[in-house]
Amino acid sequence: MPVRSEQDEANDLLETLVFTLGVIVDSDVSSRSRISEAHADAQALAASIPMDGGSARPRIVACLERFNAHREAGRVEAAGWMLAAIQGRIAEKNLPRWEELQIVADKAVQLLVGERNLH
Repeated sequence: MPVRSEQDEANDLLETLVFTLGVIVDSDVSSRSRISEAHADAQALAASIPMDGGSARPRIVACLERFNAHREAGRVEAAGWMLAAIQGRIAEKNLPRWEELQIVADKAVQLLVGERNLH
């Protein structure tokens, strides 16, 4: 199996982040509210898990496990869990162009926070 570079990982994250942002943008009010609640739950869960020697991997894995469960069940909440997992990886600040990824992630969060403030 070929070794993945950090640039490959950054590109994959950007692709997933853009897809997740699209899910948020294309969601109706009810779905966006559920994504927002899932994202808040994911952030709380992530914050409760200790870092592993500076790595957010345990937090990311926990969010991805919940993402998979929601995705397999066909629930839109999966997007909130994926966004939190991506944010955890970006926060490590060791990927090429992580700042650009952060800008896109922040835009997605702004959409969700706006939704949270409406309810």
